[in-house]
Amino acid sequence: MHYINTLQDGDDISDIYYCKMKKSAQSKYGKTYYSLVLQDKTGTIDAKVWTLNNSIEHFEAEDYIFIEGRGQSFNDTLQISVTKARKAREGEYDVKDYMPCTDLSVDSMYEELLGLIDSVVEKHLNKLLLSFFAEDPAFAEKFKTHSAAKTIHHGFIGGLLQHTLAVAKMCDFMAQTYSIINRDLLITAAICHDIGKLDEISEFPKNDYTDDGNLMGHIVIGAMMVRDKMKEQEDFPDQLGKELLHCILSHHGELEYGSPKKPALIEAAALNLADNADARLETFAEALDKSQGKTEWLGYNRMLDANIRKTLI
Repeated sequence: MHYINTLQDGDDISDIYYCKMKKSAQSKYGKTYYSLVLQDKTGTIDAKVWTLNNSIEHFEAEDYIFIEGRGQSFNDTLQISVTKARKAREGEYDVKDYMPCTDLSVDSMYEELLGLIDSVVEKHLNKLLLSFFAEDPAFAEKFKTHSAAKTIHHGFIGGLLQHTLAVAKMCDFMAQTYSIINRDLLITAAICHDIGKLDEISEFPKNDYTDDGNLMGHIVIGAMMVRDKMKEQEDFPDQLGKELLHCILSHHGELEYGSPKKPALIEAAALNLADNADARLETFAEALDKSQGKTEWLGYNRMLDANIRKTLI
């Protein structure tokens, strides 16, 4: 497959891409053309269908389309001039080629997550985790393939699982280092802290904020999901439930970052630190990966609030 990040000016293209956006427009001469945004797992590219004729069959945005065309540089930006297009047929493409996806093994990560769940000794917390991750196949399948964000970090298939596992492992280290931490509470909170993203963000290919996401956000949604599971256990300790919900509700650390509460427990503080650490490091790693090995300074990164570059050694 001719991936978008390898396209160059003058390349002849004959391949299938995901049509992320399609709109009709008119040139200054009154001629109708299509403006497209095409996508594969390496990125997106603008494309234009300048001539509408029998070679351009019907397709819509969010279709996978076979195109023929050529890469062209316009105002120092590469785009594709499309001369032929049709809707792709089932079996002609693999969705994983078109959506960003984790480089790690989803099955291996999930097995490691289940291992952490098994290590939670407190019976109510263990039962709560198992009810989500081991006894609900639909939840488990969705969790394995969901992203953790629209654009900021871990915004790819398997991103939510990868982020959750990393945060839980950091929290495990903190619990081993600081004996005052309630490990079972912290591990449970870490594994559950972002489950609200399953309802906050739609699945690929859209990977966009849902109505629930815009109205409530994943922190509140996740706390509600956990509270509902706790209610299914008639003897779930009231104090333990409050502390678990507090960890989830405060995991962004600051009110201006969306947390309804600031961390008031050491477990909540540890979760916030681990969540922020993984988010920032993944943001850094993704920025360096997009630079394709460049060693010069990459310029100011808004999310990291710094001019960044790759280590020279």
